[in-house]
Amino acid sequence: MKSRIRLPSKVFLVSLLFLSGTILAFPVFPLLDCTCSADRARSVRDQIKMIWLRYFAKILGLKVKQQGALPLHTGLVVSNHVSWLDIIVIGQYLPAYFVAKSDILGWPVIGYMAKQAGTIFIRRGDKKNILITAEKMLSLLARQANIIAFPEGTTTAGGDVLSFHASLFQPAIQSKAMVQPVAIRYHGKSQSLAPFIGDDAFVPHLLKMLREEAIDVELVFLDAIDPSEKSRNAVCDEARGMIVQAVQKWSETA
Repeated sequence: MKSRIRLPSKVFLVSLLFLSGTILAFPVFPLLDCTCSADRARSVRDQIKMIWLRYFAKILGLKVKQQGALPLHTGLVVSNHVSWLDIIVIGQYLPAYFVAKSDILGWPVIGYMAKQAGTIFIRRGDKKNILITAEKMLSLLARQANIIAFPEGTTTAGGDVLSFHASLFQPAIQSKAMVQPVAIRYHGKSQSLAPFIGDDAFVPHLLKMLREEAIDVELVFLDAIDPSEKSRNAVCDEARGMIVQAVQKWSETA
């Protein structure tokens, strides 16, 4: 009975949240750009995005067990990738810009909001686009902004960590920005429900998650990496190694 009531009420709340997100994306964000300095507009926009994501997390019933200290520095945050939920899990804690696949542009409402919020989109297999992405990341890091990226380039079921794309670390090398590895793992029933892989579509998966009373997830901020005097491959391997170690530790204790 509770589950029958839960889904319609959550769908209603998410609909209101998406409506507010659309209003924020246009006209609020463009108005900020017109009336405030670039730094001020970015600061206000970042705070709004974090608040919006926190409301989304509350509606979904995300129960996050956060470990490790939140970074005091800005830089490149890299994580293993299990689900679109990862964006909410991490984004509610840090003001940041996301690097995401261009597929998201086709998602209802979310695609438009992500674009207006400054998400950097990658088109797979497009070498020219990769260079443009790197330039955008470098510009943001040079302005002391956080960037959250998923170097695997795709999602997994959460039990392992795929190879990382080292090119995503080049802007951090060039700007000497700190690299903050993060590990994510969904627990309990959510471990099998949360992964967004294969041919999964956003709306059906969203509805599946809204049916749940709670989504249990663990988020660990690992030791930051100073990229000074290191190659991008070395930083890439170090970050992935730390995340792999965290994921394997979870597997051993499961």
